[in-house]
This record gives sequence, structure tokens and C-alpha cells, in this order.
Amino acid sequence: MDGIHDMGGMHGMGPVEAEENEPVFHADWEKRVFAMNNAISALGVRNIDESRHARERMDPAQYLASSYYEIWLDGLVRILSEKGLISTQELSGVMAPRPVSTPRPALAAPDVDAVMDKGSNYVAPRGKAPSFTAGQTVRARNIHPASHTRLPRYARGHEGIIETDYGLHVFADASAAGRSDPQHLYNVKFTSTELWGPDGHAGDNIYLDLWDDHLEAV
Repeated sequence: MDGIHDMGGMHGMGPVEAEENEPVFHADWEKRVFAMNNAISALGVRNIDESRHARERMDPAQYLASSYYEIWLDGLVRILSEKGLISTQELSGVMAPRPVSTPRPALAAPDVDAVMDKGSNYVAPRGKAPSFTAGQTVRARNIHPASHTRLPRYARGHEGIIETDYGLHVFADASAAGRSDPQHLYNVKFTSTELWGPDGHAGDNIYLDLWDDHLEAV
């Protein structure tokens, strides 16, 4: 979706100010938000793309005024509310939390390290046949869906060259709506002058991982 989260190539946002010796977490509550987010993932009630889309739907003004983990918390509350796992009354303390059922049991403390080290795999064994091959010139489609998309605004309508076909992967745009729709994922090279015209720099390239449905033949 064309939300405030998609800030690539935008002007007027100010410089990126690096914090010297920046800690992993700035406060204990950030640790808890990180832990809760991963604990919810282990329950199987939502996938990573649903989680991202929940954050993208945060109020734009609030998004810009929020820290990283404040955005995470807002998205977590939104997706759990939409899934019917929490209610406004429970969050406000008007009523006690009620028990809910989940696809998988809660993650036990001794298993956390093993699960975090394992990560996730989104490779798919079957799916849509590839439409493109390495070395082919393609154009990023000029789409503006109201739903989640991994195709950034700044690349839409621009031409690039497929560097690599990674094979079949779960399609993130569909995954955000609870489907998988596996299709081929490609690494696509765009020149900076193609994306930004004379404001780009000759010899600079930008590489994006894009799915079949993000691209069209030139």
C-alpha cells in the first residue's frame, strides 16, 4: 500500500542520524515488545507479512512521531484485535483477559533460543511457472494496491534487469492477506539514473528482490 512506511526516495525527511554506541534496546519495555512479537509468531496466529501490513496501517502522523518499537506494538495490538484474540475491554483493564485457542501451543522458555536460531523458510515446492529469466529486461508494474505490497513506490514504472531467479517463494503480497500463492522471486538491478534521472549517479545500481506479479515484460 502507499503508506507513510514506504519512504524510499522521499525528500524532506531530514538526515539519518546514527547514534554512537547505540544499544540494542533503549528501554526494558522495548525488550518486552520484541519478546511478545516473537512469542505471538510461535503461536501461528499470524504470519510476518500480516504483521508488516498491520504496522503499515498505523495513523501516518502517529507513525512519524513513534519509535521503532512503538510501531511494532501498535501493529501487534491491531493484528491481535482483528484476529479476535484481544479486545478493547481487555486492553483497558475493564475486563480480565479471557483464554483463547491458537494453532500452536505457547513457546516454552527453554525452546526460545533454538526457535530464534532456526529462523523461517519461505521457499515453496510448487507454484506459478516463471515468467522471466536472468538477463531479461523487465519493468516494475505501476500498481497502487490498498493492500500490502513489497514493490516500493520509487521503482514502479521503471526498467531493470533480472540478475537472479531465486525460485519459488511464498508471495508476500498474498501472504499478508492469509494466502501463500507461491511464485518466482527475482533479484532485479536498477540503475540509479533510471530511478532518479539526472539526480542519480552513473555506475550506481539498486538491487531489489521482486516477485513475478511485480514485473512485466519490456
